[in-house]
Amino acid sequence: MPAILVLTATSPDKPGLIDLLSTTLAAHGANWQQSRMATLGGQFAGLLQASVPEKELAALESALEGLRREGLTVTIAAEPVRVPALGLRRVKLEMTGQDRPGIIKEIAHALATRGVSIDELESTCASASWSGEVMFKVTAELSVPAGVATEQLCAVLENLGNELMVDIAIEEEGLTSSP
Repeated sequence: MPAILVLTATSPDKPGLIDLLSTTLAAHGANWQQSRMATLGGQFAGLLQASVPEKELAALESALEGLRREGLTVTIAAEPVRVPALGLRRVKLEMTGQDRPGIIKEIAHALATRGVSIDELESTCASASWSGEVMFKVTAELSVPAGVATEQLCAVLENLGNELMVDIAIEEEGLTSSP
C-alpha cells in the first residue's frame, strides 16, 4: 500500500522549481495526485499530495530534504487518516468588499465557532474599476455540519457582512443565497 504524503514547497520564485520537484518525486516512483501552486510576492509556494511506495518513502524524504541545496524547502507531513464526516455539506462562500486588515480573521472565527471547516480559500486584491479603491475578494469552499442550518449560516454571515461592510453570498447545491 503506498504512503500518502502532503508536501509544502517554498522558494524564491525562479524557473524550474516544479520540474525539480516533479523529477524528484518521479525518481522515487511517487505519483503526483493533487496540488495548488502559486507565486505570491516573488515567492513560490506549493501544496501537493503524492503517493509513494512504502519502500521508497525514506529515500524520497531524504531526496526532498536535499532540494534545500537548490533553494527549495519542502516540508513533509503524512496525510492523516480521514474518517468521512457524516452530515457535512459543501457550501461555497463569496465575499467582496473594500480591503482592510482582519477580514479573513473575522470570517474564519465566525465559521470556526460554528464548527464550519474552510476546505479551500482563495483571496485577491484588485483596484475597483469605478473608484480605484482596493477591493478584497474571497472565495471559499466550506464543510458545514448538519446541525448548522442554512438559514442560521446566512444570518451569521449577514451580520458579519454588515459589520465588515462587505457583500457575502453563499451557494449550496442548487441553492444560491445572498444573506
